[in-house]
Amino acid sequence: MKLPDLTELAVRNLRESLLRNSLTTVGISVGVASLVAMLSLGIGLQQLASRRLMKSGLFDTVVVTSRRDLHGFNREQERSGPAPGESRILDESTRLEITQIPNVTEAYPDIRFITELRYEDKPHLTTIAALPDSAKSTDAFDTVQGNFFSSDTAPEAILQKTFAEELLGRTPKPGLDETNVAELAAPLLGKELTMRYAQREAQSPSAIAKSASPNTVSPAKDDLSSAAYSVISREQKLKIVGIVDLDPESMRGPTRGRAFLPLGLAETLHVMQPTDLREISRAASSQPVYSSVSVHVKSPGQVQNVEDAIKKMGFNTFSILDASRSIQQFFKVLDVFLGIFGSLALAVAFIGIVNTLVMAILERRREIGIMKAIGASDSDVQRLFFAEAGAMGILGGVVGVALGWAIGQAINFGTNVYLKRQSFPPEHFWSVPWWLVLFAVLFSFLVSLAAGLYPARRAARLDPVQALRYE
Repeated sequence: MKLPDLTELAVRNLRESLLRNSLTTVGISVGVASLVAMLSLGIGLQQLASRRLMKSGLFDTVVVTSRRDLHGFNREQERSGPAPGESRILDESTRLEITQIPNVTEAYPDIRFITELRYEDKPHLTTIAALPDSAKSTDAFDTVQGNFFSSDTAPEAILQKTFAEELLGRTPKPGLDETNVAELAAPLLGKELTMRYAQREAQSPSAIAKSASPNTVSPAKDDLSSAAYSVISREQKLKIVGIVDLDPESMRGPTRGRAFLPLGLAETLHVMQPTDLREISRAASSQPVYSSVSVHVKSPGQVQNVEDAIKKMGFNTFSILDASRSIQQFFKVLDVFLGIFGSLALAVAFIGIVNTLVMAILERRREIGIMKAIGASDSDVQRLFFAEAGAMGILGGVVGVALGWAIGQAINFGTNVYLKRQSFPPEHFWSVPWWLVLFAVLFSFLVSLAAGLYPARRAARLDPVQALRYE
């Protein structure tokens, strides 16, 4: 039997029992729709997480620390490489060397310190962090009230909302919306803060010999040619230019900043850092020593190469890609479970196809007998039932994909309405890629063929003489 004849006969047979075949096709459509809806939810959530991490700048960032800190981000790095006492110092010259690594866009030091900020003559102890100019492109500053720093060395400050509440004497409230942040910004923007901090100032050996103050850190008396430095109390006036809702450094936990300065300004202040106590032998050096350096890479695909190059220099590294492997594994397991639950409806449709085709055999026994009497082979009969099952599978798959996409859009719209009422930005967490469409239709087709296997074999084994006698 030729393919056009087979197709025409299969379509005609499906039309004769339109209601029953339509209900079976609807069952397939519902099964495919549930499968598409479940998998598209998992894909959308994974893409949402990736977008958030990409926007935050974490995916293309490598954090570099010195082995002299006596701790690393994983045990493998602790066991390999030079001993901590013999490792290189993470200073300014090293930072400049890191910037020369291929695919590195910038490498800036992590400058953060605990100090006192005075507002309206009231002291407030807080953690201050320095931000580079590139930080304004992260998602933390999408909803900033006010402005980002006017320049890299401007005496300006951006406050995190909880610290802004503290300055105004308000009790922090979880889930603060944008309107409340705007209310915080209104009385604070343009106001002045006074920052009191400890400045590290290098001293020459001659100055050390003349006088040694209690605040002067110096080496042994028989080694006055070595370096020393003084710790001097300083003040810096700062203008509040912005209030940020999200915490741009939420991953740092208790050490995250609550007030932020331009990186260039922070470098010129020479604030006393914990690394200055550790590297006391380099006190008179003009190059500062950093606890960590953040390295931005051109693309996430180059992060591993940059990490390997920095490790060869003798430093510890960490990137979000190291942790994202477990996240990717989680989403893969989630996709598997969502696919299993989404396929349960297809199992019901599988039974419906078997039932429909078995009933068709009972109703068309004389027709099958006549086909065999005029020369149709067992394989022709079998292919006919396969064609009917496949046609229902393809039609049900196409309708199911459209239905699953519509369900996803409706749920996405309803969720965004809810998020808007809760003062959260809208999100798109539902995604139906082209490969999922092809997979759903093909899977529906294969399930339908599998469901038609038993009825097709049963129809092919019918004795034409017995079939013609059937009333």
